[in-house]
Amino acid sequence: MEAQLVNGLTKSIEEHFQGHKANGSAIKVANKQPFVIGVSGGTASGKTTVCDMIISQLHNKRVVLVNQDSFYQILSDENLKQVKRYNFDHPDAFDSDLLLSCMERLKLGQAVDIPIYDFKTHKRTSSYKVNPSDVIILEGILVFHEPRVRDLMNMKIFVDTDSDLRLARRIQRDTVERGRDIQSVLNQYSEFVKPGFEEFILPSKKYADVIIPCGSDNHVAIDLIVQHIRTKLCQHHLCKIYPNISVIHSTHQIREMHTLIRDVRTKKHDFIFYADRLIRLVVEHGLGHLPFTEKQITTPLGSVYSGVSFCRKLCGVSIIRSGESMENALRACCKGIKIGKILIHGKRNDPRQLIYERLPEDISGRRVLLLDPVLATGNSAVEAISLLINKGVQESNIIFLNLISSPDGLHAVCKKFPKLRVVTSEIDDLLDKDSRVLPGVGEFGDRYFGTDVTRP
Repeated sequence: MEAQLVNGLTKSIEEHFQGHKANGSAIKVANKQPFVIGVSGGTASGKTTVCDMIISQLHNKRVVLVNQDSFYQILSDENLKQVKRYNFDHPDAFDSDLLLSCMERLKLGQAVDIPIYDFKTHKRTSSYKVNPSDVIILEGILVFHEPRVRDLMNMKIFVDTDSDLRLARRIQRDTVERGRDIQSVLNQYSEFVKPGFEEFILPSKKYADVIIPCGSDNHVAIDLIVQHIRTKLCQHHLCKIYPNISVIHSTHQIREMHTLIRDVRTKKHDFIFYADRLIRLVVEHGLGHLPFTEKQITTPLGSVYSGVSFCRKLCGVSIIRSGESMENALRACCKGIKIGKILIHGKRNDPRQLIYERLPEDISGRRVLLLDPVLATGNSAVEAISLLINKGVQESNIIFLNLISSPDGLHAVCKKFPKLRVVTSEIDDLLDKDSRVLPGVGEFGDRYFGTDVTRP
């Protein structure tokens, strides 16, 4: 079951990103659309509980839940008189046009007002505002029935629960929450709910990417769903275009450090402190891409430990001068490592010129960690990488480490050098007219080394 679940998740999530294509430098910034998840299943199958479990585990993401029940049609006075004969399990019971409109606007990043439906009066009493989010979960018995709504979803989940258990839950919910007696619940179930499930809901199961047996009790399935959502939400669309890009996993701690180094009010000593912490994380992540071999050692207690040892023929190369800010972190991680330097000069949009280089004589036989904290246009990086390759370094032996990358720079580097590895901590939005990364961090070298006289 787990293998089928992963395959379904991978297919649905990859389809979410497949529309992003690289057209040279034409791509400046990607419109980050929310990831829309549809959750369907029979009445009282545990859909809402499954949604709540997913939301609780995505605690550091912006997630909103939209319930199809909010979009029940307002009953006319005639229908209210015969409310016990009204079929709430038929597609016509929902205002699908309003639901579609709200979901389309949410997917476009617009706030919407969701109606609040009163199940005792069968009227819309008011509404509540839903803001754009990273993840939108649409839950309801018939969310897969309407093709226009279904086509907005990036992942479709069907909660499959035993019918007897669903009936027991339905009786408890309707008697406690909706003020109905048991007999009326049973009559409605046999006349409308069960036939509606068999005619409309169960056939929509074929549209699901993922089917969760046992509903909310299936913790393995829910954990796998959350794991895949978290992974893909953290993955920039450029990582789908260029598999040689690695963005370190974002946490609240990393986001806070980015907030501090990007803040114009941050003092020099604080900027250096948090920049060094981020650089260390990037270096550690970069080292994780080196080849490792198995190695057995003996512990002080005489036990054998099966571990690994990575390639030691390694060197660093910093692009002067901002790249020099990353040298201490590299030395702290790799004792005695050789570090070369490259100085490239040129105005932002002009061709770069090599001014100076000092590299280890045996660099052609080494793996190289290329250091530069900000990747803007990519012109200097392309020039530096070209020099390393001309010196005999294999392209696949180069790992380019930086803190912040622009889409333009990544296109320039990864398109020309598809075999090297780029490791960064965040991908920013775009370059401005002066080829500065936005939102960016300013002039990194000046802020780090204290040569920006305009700053405190």
